[in-house]
Amino acid sequence: MKRFRRIIIAVTVVYLCLAGILLWKGYSVQESSEFSYKVEIHEIMRELSKGKNIEEVQSGEYEDIVEITYLSGEEAQCAEGLEQFYAGANGVHTCIRPYVTDDVIKGYVRFDYVLAKKDTSLLWLTQGILLLVFLCVMVLLVYIQKVILQPFHSMSELPYELSKGHLMLDVEENKHRFFGKFLWGLSMLGDTLKDARAKELKLLKEKKLLLLSISHDIKIPLSAIKLHAKALKENLYETKEKRHEAAGLIENHVVEIEEFVKQIMSASSEEIIPIEVINTEFYLKDYIEKLRAVYAPKFAVTLTDFTVSGYSDKLLKGDFDRAFEVLENLMENAIKYGDGRHIRVDFYEEEDCQIVRVFNTGEPVAADQLPHLFDSFYRGSNASDKQGNGLGLYIARQIMSKMDGEIFAERHEEGMSFHLVFRM
Repeated sequence: MKRFRRIIIAVTVVYLCLAGILLWKGYSVQESSEFSYKVEIHEIMRELSKGKNIEEVQSGEYEDIVEITYLSGEEAQCAEGLEQFYAGANGVHTCIRPYVTDDVIKGYVRFDYVLAKKDTSLLWLTQGILLLVFLCVMVLLVYIQKVILQPFHSMSELPYELSKGHLMLDVEENKHRFFGKFLWGLSMLGDTLKDARAKELKLLKEKKLLLLSISHDIKIPLSAIKLHAKALKENLYETKEKRHEAAGLIENHVVEIEEFVKQIMSASSEEIIPIEVINTEFYLKDYIEKLRAVYAPKFAVTLTDFTVSGYSDKLLKGDFDRAFEVLENLMENAIKYGDGRHIRVDFYEEEDCQIVRVFNTGEPVAADQLPHLFDSFYRGSNASDKQGNGLGLYIARQIMSKMDGEIFAERHEEGMSFHLVFRM
């Protein structure tokens, strides 16, 4: 906000400087024009000094000189002529210069002139336009400050608070609606984080209760196995039939423990992250245009050859935002695990399905690792020096599955390709 106030002050200073310069220039021109009669008088006297007669000088040729009167030396001796020569006229000014020929004063020349007043309407019109422009700019700047910058400044802490986990903040709607979508997005983000936290806590609670219950139930067969094993070790069973019976009991308890282990494995293999998908329809063109808008500037900076091949616009089934999340994950993997030389997006169709193929150059994963790429928490050998948790492709497969689509990967000599299958 301080910087914006400085802009307002700078605009004001620039306006005052321009207005002052215009006024100074305007009055300087006007002042110089008021003495233009002296230039005309000087020009006439120069012509006379060259031998031109008084009668040949026409006062109508000049702008400021309205009349030229000559008084000879003889006429100067006459009081009446002298008085008439010096008599002034209304509305004019008078200037008398000696008429010299061969260094001898032959007489006097009287110049009657008017002071030219230049029209200042253009100057004041310019000042008025400049003032109007200044006022419009100031109104616009104040409007931006009051309606856009100040409300945005008051909202600037909301993302920071959300990042710290303060999810109970109320997002107030701006009455000017410049930030309607932004505020709506923050509100949706807060609600989504709240729901995700609630689901996470519920899931953790359920799994904890399940583990506690299984841990409690598994103690009984373990205790029985331990007891029978100790009895067999110490030969407490006298007959072969009793030992055989004890071994059978141990086997039954092992089967019981295996069932508990299956429950634990089943609970661990359940969906790790709750994923909500709203299946509607979206156009392939919108999907790819968003891809270009997000990644073309990035690749321009990194000098990566980014190519999107030709395609025909089609209506695809699925959730646009979730589908782009999958594509975004593939692009980020291409950046992270590729060599940065080339990334290409291709399109082809198979059995009423639109397939989007993302290829990147670089070292491919090993053939035996390919079937496990979409498992949760699995990371290939080429990811040992890269940050990640091994959930990106797992989540991508879950999303595509919920959209009735598929995702699969292929190895190539020069890199890797991932294929997204959308229903049309």
